[in-house]
Amino acid sequence: MSAKKVEFQSMSVDQLWSIHEEISSILSARIKAEKYELEKRLAILNRGGDIIRGSGDSRSINAKQRRKYPRVLPKYRNPQTAETWSGRGKRPRWLVAAMKSGHKIEEFRIAEGEGAASAGATSSRSLVGR
Repeated sequence: MSAKKVEFQSMSVDQLWSIHEEISSILSARIKAEKYELEKRLAILNRGGDIIRGSGDSRSINAKQRRKYPRVLPKYRNPQTAETWSGRGKRPRWLVAAMKSGHKIEEFRIAEGEGAASAGATSSRSLVGR
């Protein structure tokens, strides 16, 4: 910092604005430089897997695309609403309530040939949050 004291109160608006623009441009340049250095360090920490672009956008070279999983057919059906569940993930509320009331999970199982035909039926996942 300079030992020179600047009295901003005595400056005109034009002088203050030019100082403001100069400070803004200096800050912008320093922020860009620091961001570039941090991205470089991040790329090194990621074992060089990231490309550092001039725009600051970094993407992984060896990024694996997510594997496409086959559509899972429903295995269980609520007889009252025709809502289905594939058997994956958390059990739907209707099934938990039925099991608490004494029903067995096999009572709701869809027959092998019936599940493929009803693949378009409403699943419990699509009704969650409605």
